[in-house]
Amino acid sequence: MTDWLSKFNYDPTKSLLESGNETIIYFTKKNLLEEDVNPIECLWNLSEVQKIVKKQVEDGSWPINGKYAVSGVKYPLIETWKQIRILIQQYELNNTHPSIRKVAEFIFSCQTTEGDIRGILANQYTPYYTGAIMYLLIKAGYQNDPRIEKGFKWLLKMRQDDGGWVIGSPGMIGLSDLTRAEMNDLTSNKNRETAQAFDRSKPFSAAGTGMVLRAFSVHPTYKKSEAALTAERLLKSKFFKKDNWTSYQHPDNWLRFQYPFWWTNLVSALDSLSLMGFSKEDNDVEKALKWFIDHQEPDGLWKVSYSKIHKSPDDQKTFKSKLWITLAICRIFKRFTEC
Repeated sequence: MTDWLSKFNYDPTKSLLESGNETIIYFTKKNLLEEDVNPIECLWNLSEVQKIVKKQVEDGSWPINGKYAVSGVKYPLIETWKQIRILIQQYELNNTHPSIRKVAEFIFSCQTTEGDIRGILANQYTPYYTGAIMYLLIKAGYQNDPRIEKGFKWLLKMRQDDGGWVIGSPGMIGLSDLTRAEMNDLTSNKNRETAQAFDRSKPFSAAGTGMVLRAFSVHPTYKKSEAALTAERLLKSKFFKKDNWTSYQHPDNWLRFQYPFWWTNLVSALDSLSLMGFSKEDNDVEKALKWFIDHQEPDGLWKVSYSKIHKSPDDQKTFKSKLWITLAICRIFKRFTEC
């Protein structure tokens, strides 16, 4: 049961269990040590969960503070995604909870007839955010919803020729002659039409592909698809390397971690691959797993950032993040050991 622990130089469960964090202790016992625990609903009444839920408004979204900076961007959609990352990924709220049912309907109200969830770049396509949001909805129990199926069909249509996805709008790639001001207007003005200037020959973005792949990784059917396997191979081929795109291009972006997941990094990418049953004996995966073994701290935890371009202070907030990141890494190692 704990063979995966033998891979590490230090036992991470000791620090997790002694953290004083009720939720971290709960999942350490449940996911890592496979001990009997109370039903998940015991976490839903925690003050940190209730604090978030109480701010949800009637349409199911979360409002933002202050005025909207750009009229064409759906800021409540962005803020809602930020909040459900915590509720669904950290505390595992699902569609038996009324807050999740309300938020699902709000998000699906942002789905277009084409199938994407739109508004973060005004009227432009964002497959990377669509995938990241679908990931959360699937985890919350919406894997069989026809609107999720519609989203997958759209994501498959938005691939580059190599089988991956890009950061930004794939419909804008051919607009290379635009000035920065014109580009900003296109992605913030609700009166601008959806750009259709595709260039499928451009290579995939690891940052974008990693976010989309999360949705595939938690779907019982699509995780086994040839499209998912192709995207997996592309993603792992860029571990520790520069991205093909200027956004998040520096190799050190692989070594800056967040939990709940946001941008693609080594933890979020390996999480998807482990959920999809990818082999730990693959050279790229093996190299990545060894990196974590070599960079574990003596207390058994991992730092928030090992990046030279993204420094992170060592404070109480960072310590909490270290606990969640360590929990995620342990889950990854456990899955790879058991597959």
